[in-house]
Amino acid sequence: MRTSLEDGKNEPDAADFYYGEMEMRRHDSTRPPAERALLTAYWAVSGYGLRASRALAWLLGAMATTLLALLLWGFPAVDPKPTTTGRRVAVGQDVTLTTDTPDPVNPTGAWSERVTTQRFKKALRVVINSVLFRSSGQDLTTAGTYTEMTSRIAEPILLGLAALAALAIRGRVKR
Repeated sequence: MRTSLEDGKNEPDAADFYYGEMEMRRHDSTRPPAERALLTAYWAVSGYGLRASRALAWLLGAMATTLLALLLWGFPAVDPKPTTTGRRVAVGQDVTLTTDTPDPVNPTGAWSERVTTQRFKKALRVVINSVLFRSSGQDLTTAGTYTEMTSRIAEPILLGLAALAALAIRGRVKR
C-alpha cells in the first residue's frame, strides 16, 4: 500500500504506512536482537527519519553534553607553551634547537573556576567544529581528546538524521 501511495504522490499517507511498517519490524520478536536494537535506536533518535524535532533535540543534547564535558575536564589548567632550547656555539658552528610542548595538565579546583567565559568560547568552537567532522586544533587533556573524538562521530550522524527528518517534513506538507 505504501508503494501505491508513493506512486500516487500521496507522501503524507505513505509516510504513515512507512512508520507503521517500521514499528511492526521493531516489535517483531522473530527478528534478530541486533536488528531490533538498531531499529529501536533509529526510532528513539529520529522517529525513523520522520521526526525532525526528536533528531534536533538529540543533536542539541549531545552538543550541550560535549560542551559541558569540555568545560569541566577537556581543557588543560594552563595552555602549554612550547619552549625552544639549545646551546650557544662559536661562530661557524651549527646550532641545534629543540622545541618541546609540555603535556597538558588536567584542571583541578572548583567547578566555578573551570567554567569561565574564555573556556566556554574554546569549548563552543570545539563543539561546532566537531559537528562538521573538523578537528579544533585546541590543546586538550586526554579526557578532552576522547570527548572530541566521540562527538566527531556522533554529532554529524545526528545532524544527518535531523536533515533527513527535515526532508520528511517537507514531504508531509507537499501536495
